[in-house]
Amino acid sequence: MSECRLNTSVTDPRQPRPSANLLRRLVAVPTAALSDAMLRLPGAVGVLPVGGPLGECRMAGPALTVRTRPGDNLVVHKAVDLARPGDVLVIDAGGDTSRAIVGDLLCRYAASRGLAGIVLDGAARDVAELRELDLPIFARAVSHLGPYKNGPGEIGGPVSIGGLPVSHGDLMVGDDDGVLALAPARAEHIVSDAEALVAREEQTIAAIKSGTWDRSWVDAALTITPLDDIRE
Repeated sequence: MSECRLNTSVTDPRQPRPSANLLRRLVAVPTAALSDAMLRLPGAVGVLPVGGPLGECRMAGPALTVRTRPGDNLVVHKAVDLARPGDVLVIDAGGDTSRAIVGDLLCRYAASRGLAGIVLDGAARDVAELRELDLPIFARAVSHLGPYKNGPGEIGGPVSIGGLPVSHGDLMVGDDDGVLALAPARAEHIVSDAEALVAREEQTIAAIKSGTWDRSWVDAALTITPLDDIRE
């Protein structure tokens, strides 16, 4: 029998859940603004939308983490059975893209369970069908080759997604630019800073449209050496 290691907090109903208001705010703010508010520290690289409506692939929810053997999705099926509505399934498949870990059937089942999204450091398939689902799905690649179902795996432990460490319960946020993770204790502070950045960018957009954008900051940030000095 295949082994599945399980963090008991995965099924503990007492585990704190993020407020609906916080999730609404996270969904409304672009990941680029959240990234800037986090000092542009390294995040998930190479994990982009492959499912959910194009241009509307926005997601926020607590991570249910899964680590599986590359090319195998047995433990992923078990994780979907354990997931609670609003969870984001975060699957560490080692970045392997030779075989799809999720496809149409598994993702449809995840949507029926009320998941908020799927993030996969691995490959997906059935992309045309995934685009019809109202479920944001992020993956590293696409492969028509299907998965094995032998195990083993782990649910609820630490994972890595595109170089981004994710712990069970972290807040996952995603849109067409990719995904990032926020520690729950810092989420309110980060989203407030990101909202302020968005407001400032809206002012800049208005200045661009009116032709009044002050560009003096560019030269102020540069040390410009005249060409004549270089020739000498």
